[in-house]
Amino acid sequence: MQAARQRPWSATVTTDALCSRILERHRSVVRVRKPELAVANLARIIEATLKLSNSQGFHATSLRDLAKASGLSMGGLYSYFDSKAMLLSMILREVAATATDVLSAPPEQLVGEPRAHLAWVIDTHIRLSEAMHPWFVFSFMEAKSFPPAERKIAVDAEEATEHVFADVIARGVARGDFATEEVRLTASLIKPLLQDWYVKRAKYRRRGTSIETYIAAVTRFVEAALTAKATQPLAAASWGRAGIG
Repeated sequence: MQAARQRPWSATVTTDALCSRILERHRSVVRVRKPELAVANLARIIEATLKLSNSQGFHATSLRDLAKASGLSMGGLYSYFDSKAMLLSMILREVAATATDVLSAPPEQLVGEPRAHLAWVIDTHIRLSEAMHPWFVFSFMEAKSFPPAERKIAVDAEEATEHVFADVIARGVARGDFATEEVRLTASLIKPLLQDWYVKRAKYRRRGTSIETYIAAVTRFVEAALTAKATQPLAAASWGRAGIG
């Protein structure tokens, strides 16, 4: 109960909730009229898609593979989408929309406190990627082979996340909480720290790194970078004079 109060978005990222929104967004395409049946079958389809993609890649997964893994017939699959590209779009759009919606709705008391707000965005993004781990991994790992339209969805989603961070950082700079002249660049440098948690999960599991430890480390690292007063990063000018690199 306490966790639910602290993270009200948790109820919106269950498989059923995600598939319910996919159904709403694609009502003109999905031919199954009963919402309960449609959501249940979409969940089977998408869970099978994410599992197959993780083991053999989305590009290598055929609709026949998907039918077998989901327990639906080929005709049954076509009741929900007309191509693999549409299935891909369904998944990507839901990941993008959910991330944007969750990160854009901080607790009201944090809006005027950039440092606390930034810590909340870091915490929330990492916990959201934990709750939607197969979805986030799919979106990241398959990006290189996305068709142009779906690649644009992924790029737009990444830019939307960066915009959330940039907005908080810019307000922190205006208040004197943060010191950086490169707000947008700083926001984009934070993104790989967030991605590392869900892309390299095995590494942190081997090291015994908990999600709480990881969140705390990333938060300290980002805040230290944003409050540092150094005019040159790690004596870069000295490297140049010494001819290093």
